[in-house]
Amino acid sequence: MSKRAVYPGTFDPFTNGHLYTIERSLKIVDEVLIAVAHNPAKKTLFSLNERVALIEEAMKDEGRVRVEPFDSLLVEFARSRDASLIIRGLRAVSDFEYEFQMALMNRKLASDLETIFVMPSLRYIFLSSTIVKEVASYGGSVDGLVPANVEAALKEKFKSSAGRDG
Repeated sequence: MSKRAVYPGTFDPFTNGHLYTIERSLKIVDEVLIAVAHNPAKKTLFSLNERVALIEEAMKDEGRVRVEPFDSLLVEFARSRDASLIIRGLRAVSDFEYEFQMALMNRKLASDLETIFVMPSLRYIFLSSTIVKEVASYGGSVDGLVPANVEAALKEKFKSSAGRDG
């Protein structure tokens, strides 16, 4: 029986920190399902379909990774995909309180699902999608912080929005 994990997030955009978390997760599970969240409360730069497509392109050479959108309770999504683990990344102490609360709520809702926290590489400990978007919005380099296809999409997105500002 293979062990499947769900790695949920907004991924707006997908970063090399996310990629690192997936690579680490694949050392302990057979398959990772990247669950791209549709959260109407969050204003995203990329649409849900764009985020899914960008991640699929970035992960195209990894056969043990699938990408799917979701807009339900995470535990219901995980159960419907026969996942036994939820993967979450922890960058800093500031992430811990929220992630701990979410893990405990998920355990209350589905005691058969375990949450595993993956620590980042020191190379990516500062990295967040928010920081990447801010740097890219001002024309700064995000080389080495995101996969090449995401970097190109960010440049295109901000180039097209800059043209409307003038």
